[in-house]
Amino acid sequence: MRTKNGLYFLLIFLVAISACSKRSIGPAVLKAENFRHHVEKFNRMEDENKVNAIPNAQSWDWMKANIPLFDSPQDNFQEIYYYRWWTFRKHIHNTPQGFIITEFLVDRNYADKYNMISCALGHHIYEGRWLHNQQYINDYVNVWFRGNEGGRMKKLLTFSSWTADALFNRYKVNRDKAFVLNMLPDLQSEYQAWEKDRRTATGLFWQTDVKDGMEESLSGGRREQNARPTINSYMYGNARAIAQIAALKGDSTTRSLYNAKADTLKTLITSKLWNPENNFFETVKKGGAGEFAGVREAIGYIPWYFNLADEKHDIAWQQVIDPKGFRAPFGLTTAERRHPDFRTHGCCKCEWDGAVWPFATSQTLTGMANRMNTDKAKPLTDTTYFRLMELYVESQYYRGKPYIGEYLDETTGYWLKGDQERSRYYNHSTFNDLIISGLVGLRPREDDMIEVNPLIPQEKWDWFCLDNVLYHGKILTIIWDKNGDHYKKGKGLQVLVNGKKAGSSENIERLLIKQI
Repeated sequence: MRTKNGLYFLLIFLVAISACSKRSIGPAVLKAENFRHHVEKFNRMEDENKVNAIPNAQSWDWMKANIPLFDSPQDNFQEIYYYRWWTFRKHIHNTPQGFIITEFLVDRNYADKYNMISCALGHHIYEGRWLHNQQYINDYVNVWFRGNEGGRMKKLLTFSSWTADALFNRYKVNRDKAFVLNMLPDLQSEYQAWEKDRRTATGLFWQTDVKDGMEESLSGGRREQNARPTINSYMYGNARAIAQIAALKGDSTTRSLYNAKADTLKTLITSKLWNPENNFFETVKKGGAGEFAGVREAIGYIPWYFNLADEKHDIAWQQVIDPKGFRAPFGLTTAERRHPDFRTHGCCKCEWDGAVWPFATSQTLTGMANRMNTDKAKPLTDTTYFRLMELYVESQYYRGKPYIGEYLDETTGYWLKGDQERSRYYNHSTFNDLIISGLVGLRPREDDMIEVNPLIPQEKWDWFCLDNVLYHGKILTIIWDKNGDHYKKGKGLQVLVNGKKAGSSENIERLLIKQI
């Protein structure tokens, strides 16, 4: 079996190289070999506890063929960037039905076939959309939706999801119209299943904490059927995405229907889940028919993940800079620190009563980047966003080595399951997508414009570069070189398309460039 897997991987690897060479010229500024030492270090620092499709010995070749290159003057940002691609690769598993991506490397008894768990599917698509070889994501999605004798896998609907939204946002990167159109009936069927099973008389959707992947929270419980900002925002994002995919097809009836669903949900979320007393999106008890839970939680930022919140809700962002709110020494907590029940509900398994979870951190930072990229006045500064990203980077170490796990203590940075094998390489968050679309600021779009808006303070880094980004079938390079003496390509911010200068500015600011 390992021989077959190896041959299959080699074939896919050669196909990826061939496809990439036809459509691009490769990195224009950075040299891949200058970053190989990171992978050699990662390979040396561990016992390879499980080998899936791409073993450690082949990890660098796989990364060189698949990932954007990132260079920065801050070593820990660079190290964790490559570490997260190295760990993502560990979760790619070759099955008889194609590639899939796991959440845990070790088997979980509640997983579906091939150890798949649907809770992290949206994260995997957002992160994986930047890979050059998109067969990994294509196969993975197809197995989930059609791997059970042509139908959905049995446990696809076990957890809330934002799959339609993630797939449409992947389309903005790879322009694979045929794939999203082919998936449209499946995405509609999934949406309708959630409507049938989870929609209440109020029009809102209910979910239990555990089925949101966020058990032991302060706002609910494993069996409480509450209207949560999570599932309702996910369903809004999915409805909007289905409408946009239908528009690609020219299906005006489906587009109008799902836009109407999204508009209705936005009205319900902003009117029923916004607590004016706490100035925050909160869980409402009894499926939306009860009272507010009365606690600010990180899930209150998920509406911004899908761009549904209004400017009047911006006051909520003040809580990410408030030490009594979510700002802790090692990152953003999952519940407000001032609450009397903070860090009291957990029982040593899954503590969502305040500890820092990368799962939630990446959702919050994605929402923050979305808000900071609108034309409205920013509620926070680039300095704040950068510092929160910096805390996220700093938290991803354990016993002096790069590490990504389930959750950590907000004051010590200690990974609470760090010594358990199940937690190692926990694949339930994004990081590299935040570097690419947030920090460096490549904002994927449907149209032919290239939009770049780095959220890096002008005075923070004198240089950085993101290179070898496969976007709309071309290779993009984004360079900031304050004085022009680091990369020797000129001063300021530049965007190259297939190695040729397409746009520039003397300062770090938004660039809009028409693709040729």
